[in-house]
Amino acid sequence: MFLSSAVSALSAAVVAAEKEEFDPNTVTPGVMGFVVTFLVMIAVLLLILDMTRRIRRTNYRAQVQEQLDAEERAEAEGAADGPAAPADPAEPGATKRD
Repeated sequence: MFLSSAVSALSAAVVAAEKEEFDPNTVTPGVMGFVVTFLVMIAVLLLILDMTRRIRRTNYRAQVQEQLDAEERAEAEGAADGPAAPADPAEPGATKRD
């Protein structure tokens, strides 16, 4: 009973909608649609910036970890080979020993 009355009401609404003329100017998202779209755009932009920052931080940490591992391997190899040779003062970054 309820289903048949709902179907007849729906079909009456569809017939009434088909009789009306379509005006494309009245079917716009309006100001509210613009505001919602703008807020979604700002949220996506902030998420992209945050993701980029986190990826860069992860890459920098990986580079620093690789450098530390390389230094530890060099120290371990140097300790296994014996005392290190004196630093050449002509090399940049070499320290002068007294």
